Amino acid sequence: MHLKALVTTTQIFKNKNKGLRSMTTTKQINQDDINKAVWAACDTFRGVISADTYKDFILTMLFLKYISDVYKDEYNKLVTQYGDNPELIHAMMSKQRFVLPEGASFWNLYEKRYEAGNGERIDKALHAIEEANGSKLKNVFQDISFNTDRLGQEKQKNDLLRHLLEDFGKDILDLSSERVGSLDIIGNAYEYLIKHFAAGSGATAGEYYTPPEVSTLLATVLEPVEGDQICDPCTGSGSLLLKCGAMVRKNSGSKKYALFGQEAIGSTWALAKMNMFLHGEDNHRIEWGDTIRNPLLKEKDGNGLLHFDVVTANPPFSLDKWGHDDASNDPYGRFRRGIPPKTKGDYAFISHMIETLKPETGRMGVVVPHGVLFRASSEGKIRQQLIEENLLDTVIGLPEKLFFGTGIPAAILIFKKHKTDKNVLFIDASREFKSGKNQNQLTDDNIKKIIDTYKARESVDKYAYLASFDEIKENDFNLNIPRYVDTFEEEAEIDLVAVRTERVQLKSELQTLEVEMEGYLKELGYAI
Repeated sequence: MHLKALVTTTQIFKNKNKGLRSMTTTKQINQDDINKAVWAACDTFRGVISADTYKDFILTMLFLKYISDVYKDEYNKLVTQYGDNPELIHAMMSKQRFVLPEGASFWNLYEKRYEAGNGERIDKALHAIEEANGSKLKNVFQDISFNTDRLGQEKQKNDLLRHLLEDFGKDILDLSSERVGSLDIIGNAYEYLIKHFAAGSGATAGEYYTPPEVSTLLATVLEPVEGDQICDPCTGSGSLLLKCGAMVRKNSGSKKYALFGQEAIGSTWALAKMNMFLHGEDNHRIEWGDTIRNPLLKEKDGNGLLHFDVVTANPPFSLDKWGHDDASNDPYGRFRRGIPPKTKGDYAFISHMIETLKPETGRMGVVVPHGVLFRASSEGKIRQQLIEENLLDTVIGLPEKLFFGTGIPAAILIFKKHKTDKNVLFIDASREFKSGKNQNQLTDDNIKKIIDTYKARESVDKYAYLASFDEIKENDFNLNIPRYVDTFEEEAEIDLVAVRTERVQLKSELQTLEVEMEGYLKELGYAI
C-alpha cells in the first residue's frame, strides 16, 4: 500500500473514530445482531430487484465492511502503539495479510455517499481490492455490479446505494476483529438469507445450505489431520471446508493442510472465495464450474482427477438435469458402477466423490436424501456395488426439518477406502434434536452421542446397529435404517379390570349427577 493511500485512508478512520477511543468496543458481536442488520439492509432492495439477486449485493457489501473494519482495527492498534508516525505505520500495515487500496475502504465510500456516482465508486473499490490482492480474489467480483441499471435510473440508484451504505455504517455492525472473533459472518449471513429466500433461490435448485451443526458433525467424524488434502465438490459458501480446516488446527495446532472445492453457481463461488479470504485460508483452490459435467480439479496433465484424503459435501438433493446424457462417455470412469437416473443426480455426486478418494487414506462424508438408501433400479445396482466393494462404513439418519429450504429428513453416508471390517454401522439420530418452529437443530449433546456411537462402532438399543455384510445382502442391499435399527416402543398393557372398575364408577357418578340436575330443574319450574 502506498503512503499516500495510507494517509488518505488514515484520515477517514480518524474522522470515523474521533472521540470514540475511550468507548469499549471489544464486546463480541452477536450473530443475531448481524442478521437483523442484514435483513434491514434487504429492505433497501425490496421492490427493486428479486430476493435471489439482492442477496449477492448484501453479502458483497458485508464482505467490504468486514475487511474495512478489520483494517481500521489494525490501524488503530498501531496508532496506539506507535503514535502518529505515518512511515512506520505504513511499514507495519504493508505486512497485513490483505491490501486495502486508496479509496477502496467502506469508510471512503461512506463519506462520499451523498455525492453522485455511488455505484461507480463501489465497483471501482471492489475491483481495486480484487487487483491488489492477486490470486486470492481473482475474478471474485466479475459478476457483481452496483452500477447496474437494474437498480434504477441514476438518481434512484444513487439514493438506494446511499441507504445501503448507511445500513452497514451503523454502530451495531462494527465488525472489528475483536468483536467478530471466530464467527463465520459470511457463511452465517448466507445461511440466514437462504433460510428466508429458500422458496426463491436455493430450494428451486435443490441447493440447501449445510447447517453449522451438520458441518461440525461431518468434520469431527472425518477427522482431518495435518497434511490432509480436503475437498468439497459442491462448495457452496465454503463453510464445510472452513470447518474441516478449523478441525485440523484444533486437533494438531497445524495449518499444514490444503482445501479444494468446486462450485457451479458463480455468485456462490464468489462467496466461497470471499469466505476463504476472510478466514485467512490462503492454501486453497476453489474452481468455478459444474463438478459432474466439467470437473476442474485435475492432475497437472489434465487427464486424471485429483485425489484427496478427505472428501465431503452436501450436494443438491435429487438434482434434475445433472448431466445424464454425457455420463456414458465419462473420460474419468466415474460411472463404471452404473449411470444414475436422469432426474436424480444423487449417485452422480457420490460416484464422483468416491473416484476422487486416495486409495489408502481416503474417507468421505456426504449428505443425501433418504431415497438414496433404498431406491431400486440403477441406483440399487450402484449401491450394491459400493457395499460389495466394502466402501460403505456408516449410515447416519438425521432429524427432519434440519436443512433450510426442505423439511425432508436427510442422512449422512460415510465411505472409507481402507476398512478394517465388512460391517456397516447404522445410527438412527432422527428422534433426538432441539425442536424449532420452522427449523430443528442438533444440540451439542445430540452431536456428541452420534460421534461417541460412531467411534465405539457397537450396537446400541433403539439407536444403532452394526450390520454384517450378509445381513445387508439378505435385505437386497436396501439401507433403509428401520430395517436395521428397531426403534419400536411397546405400548403398556391395558388393565381391562381396572378400566371396567373405572367405567362402573363413572357410570354411578353420572347417575348421581342426573338426579341432582333433575332436582334443580324442579326448583326452577322445569320439571318434566
